[in-house]
Amino acid sequence: MTDAGEMRARYRRITRFAARYLAQAWWYELFLPRIGLGSLSARGRAARLTRIARRFHALAVDLGGLMIKVGQFLSSRLDVLPPEITKELEGLQDEVPAVPFEAIRTLAEAELGVPLERAYAWIDPAPLAAASLGQAHRAVLSDADAEQSGLREVVVKIQRPGIDQIVDVDLRALRKVGGWLSRIRLVSDRVDAPALVEEFAATSLEEIDYLNEAANAEHFASDFAGDRRVGVPDVVWERTTRRVLTLQDVTAIKLNDVDGLRAAGIDPSEVAIAFASVMFDQLFRDGFFHADPHPGNIFVTPDASADDGTGPGWHLTFIDFGMMGEVPPGLRRGLRRVLIAAASRDGKGMVDGIREVGVLLPSADTTELERAMTTLFARFGGMGFAELQEVDPREFRAFAIEFGDVVRSLPFQFPENFLLIIRAMSLVSGNCSSLNPAFNIWDAVEPYAGELIRQEGGNVVQAFAGQAVTAVRTAARLPQRLDDLTTRIEDGRLSVQNPRLERRIGSLERTMRRVISAVLFAALFVGGLTVRADDAVFGTVLIVVSGIPLLHALLAGWIGRRLP
Repeated sequence: MTDAGEMRARYRRITRFAARYLAQAWWYELFLPRIGLGSLSARGRAARLTRIARRFHALAVDLGGLMIKVGQFLSSRLDVLPPEITKELEGLQDEVPAVPFEAIRTLAEAELGVPLERAYAWIDPAPLAAASLGQAHRAVLSDADAEQSGLREVVVKIQRPGIDQIVDVDLRALRKVGGWLSRIRLVSDRVDAPALVEEFAATSLEEIDYLNEAANAEHFASDFAGDRRVGVPDVVWERTTRRVLTLQDVTAIKLNDVDGLRAAGIDPSEVAIAFASVMFDQLFRDGFFHADPHPGNIFVTPDASADDGTGPGWHLTFIDFGMMGEVPPGLRRGLRRVLIAAASRDGKGMVDGIREVGVLLPSADTTELERAMTTLFARFGGMGFAELQEVDPREFRAFAIEFGDVVRSLPFQFPENFLLIIRAMSLVSGNCSSLNPAFNIWDAVEPYAGELIRQEGGNVVQAFAGQAVTAVRTAARLPQRLDDLTTRIEDGRLSVQNPRLERRIGSLERTMRRVISAVLFAALFVGGLTVRADDAVFGTVLIVVSGIPLLHALLAGWIGRRLP
């Protein structure tokens, strides 16, 4: 069990970190620009953001638990966060010191209900891998279990002791921070932070339930039953509980081991094409996908059964099904439209598809985004990773900054599981490029999109017919509505009710002056507290000066009540 005092300290460390840097961001990014000091704020922005990211990196590594996964999530948010933050966090790995084997043994025996020597004929005390939520050990099944399951060599995943309490504390802290973010209009207008936290929480709670992971493995295997491109380890249910998972040992060549693939006579470029195709099938065909397809979770397994020439002689073996995503039918249709627009280099179609997916709020003005997408396709559309590396870095950087500013200025929201889709596709692109630097994702997208166009043909005709009927109905009602509006104006029946308007306006003006003073007081006071850590004199001056607007806010209300 984890000490309660340690958990309280952990909670305070997370929330204090967030509070400090949220206050700093508010001061530099919101308040200073409003009072005409935007240039002062911009001057040190890059260094300031890098410093924050480095401190979070250190915090995540020190705390472990969900904080490492939060950092990994933030590193993939190129659409929302500035590059100074994402670049600093992209190297954050889910690798932590291993738990001593005796602590692991105690937890495993309590879960399985028998000594490890009876559960397994042999188990390696040295972990095969250690992550923030659990660690894996190689083992050999007992004769009885081997005969029943048909397996001998297995991998046993065992949770880290006390991880349930750690996850609970981390999620409580993240929910608190999400609540703070929801009160900042600049954030709440663009993203529902509490909803994002809840989606992250649901995924995290599923990931620490190994029974859920075992069920996911069997679901995934059924989706690819009979598909010689994909392999999935068998589950040994007799030695599986919520905290202990026993799987067939399928260790083979890692997906990104280019030298190992070539030594086995396997062409890495063919692996890249197959991997992209398999991931597209998960997203656009099955609607159930592996959301963490990094190289450690995918092996390339030589397949002797394919020596008859009917297959490539190898298959992709997926492991670690704790983080899975589901794509509802409606979202899947929207994603298909996005893929088709991308394949046809249609900037406006891409924006329309993004809106249909539900990412952009209805109020979003997409004119600039359409222009940026059209420019993106015209300049970089069709380029592979190797070709992009040859582009003048200054040109690419300038466009990336402009495009990022456009995207971050738009109000958006995320459909369920959309963050997992973004994560999965970014890992697909990175893995394929590491297998073959000349890999062009467009070469994989275009034939797939062509097949989707043929499948969607009938649906598109139906949708067009439905839109036409709606337009005709609206047009038919329009003359009558215009006639009714004209009649009301001519009869003088169209008016705006505003009794005692002048007195209300006067009261409103006084109230607004008090509100402005209160906001100025809060800005100076909080800013002083924030700056004081680095500059005691300047911070103290700000705190003292904040008393002036505070007095105005209080006395103006008291005097106003005594005036007729």
